Amino acid sequence: MLRGIHPLLGPDLLHALRTMGHGDDIVIADANFPSSFLGPKVIRADGVDAVSITEAVLAHMPLDTFVPQAAWRMEVVGDPAAVPDICVTFQNLVRELAGDFTVHAVERFAFYEMAKKAAYIVATTEFRLYGNIILKKGVVHPDEVYRV
Repeated sequence: MLRGIHPLLGPDLLHALRTMGHGDDIVIADANFPSSFLGPKVIRADGVDAVSITEAVLAHMPLDTFVPQAAWRMEVVGDPAAVPDICVTFQNLVRELAGDFTVHAVERFAFYEMAKKAAYIVATTEFRLYGNIILKKGVVHPDEVYRV
């Protein structure tokens, strides 16, 4: 254990977040997401839901303020106007931990294309449908860096 590090951030996920640069994307995926077949390195988060991992990531990673959009979710197939409860939870979590960002809906196959370009995919055991989110890493400002 380390002080100040969210306990759900295991060594692989902590390494991923630390190596990601400004503008890199990370996918937090539900149990049905085709994580292993899209291309980016997959980090397993078995036994953990997507909301908890999203909270852990956002506790340490800022979102990108230099682009019009920095967070996306998969829209419901056949009902693009629908907003599943888990997506409402994602939106509330993003606003609480990252600021005034909107989690934008993206068509399923367009979401997969975005995921293919991500730095990492975190495969959770989230069983709620549409429990997928992509987050774009922002800049860590000098006053946010730990000093001895």
